[in-house]
Amino acid sequence: MKKAIITFVLSLMPMLALAAGGGYPLDAIETDHSDKASLQRGAKQFMAYCAGCHATQFQRFERVADDIGVPHDLMKENLMSTDSKIGDLMFHNMDGKEAKVWFGATPPDLTMVTRVRGEAWLYTYLRTFYEDKKRPWGVNNKVFPDVGMPHVLMELQGVQIDSCGDMDPTTVDPLTGEKVCGLSVDPKRKGSMDPTHFDRAMYDMTNFLSYSAEPMKLERQSLGIYVLLFIVLLFIVTLLLKREYWKDVH
Repeated sequence: MKKAIITFVLSLMPMLALAAGGGYPLDAIETDHSDKASLQRGAKQFMAYCAGCHATQFQRFERVADDIGVPHDLMKENLMSTDSKIGDLMFHNMDGKEAKVWFGATPPDLTMVTRVRGEAWLYTYLRTFYEDKKRPWGVNNKVFPDVGMPHVLMELQGVQIDSCGDMDPTTVDPLTGEKVCGLSVDPKRKGSMDPTHFDRAMYDMTNFLSYSAEPMKLERQSLGIYVLLFIVLLFIVTLLLKREYWKDVH
């Protein structure tokens, strides 16, 4: 039994390491699936920059449109390819074998990415690409070192420079309390968004992918309230029944 427990714990360690982001400090995030405006912006960003390579094949266009409040005609016009139907699963058109040749690995499906790696991991990952001329695509990532993915969001964020090198990014100046190094956008190669707006856009995309991983979350939470109320009511009825049953027992 003890050996089985040890084996189980060891089998979880790689997953925990992935969720922790390989030791890089992750930025906290609280998603909100009730914020339909955010989900709509996130869906738009995802379809524009990610859906060419990554699928969310466990979702359907119709269900997404209904959940995030987008009319079907607008969904077809703005968030779907011309050969897709509203009831289709959200596959991409890229050939998996060709993608493996280009990127070194087939781009993964992202439906469950926030459940597997965590929302903080994804949010930090999207914002921590930086210039690395030694890499095939000229970029690297702090959360996922040596990632084979190009920085498809560079036109929005710009080119980030890593001033840390091998230093710990959490190192702070003892006098000012500020970090002594980190990632910053090269002033000569800025993107179309300033850092604040880019972070907001990445929050929206993370929020959308968090919804994709658990589209029933709001309904489950709403149902949970009624279940708890039922349990409380059942407890009261059971307690009164117990008193009534035992009142004549000496």
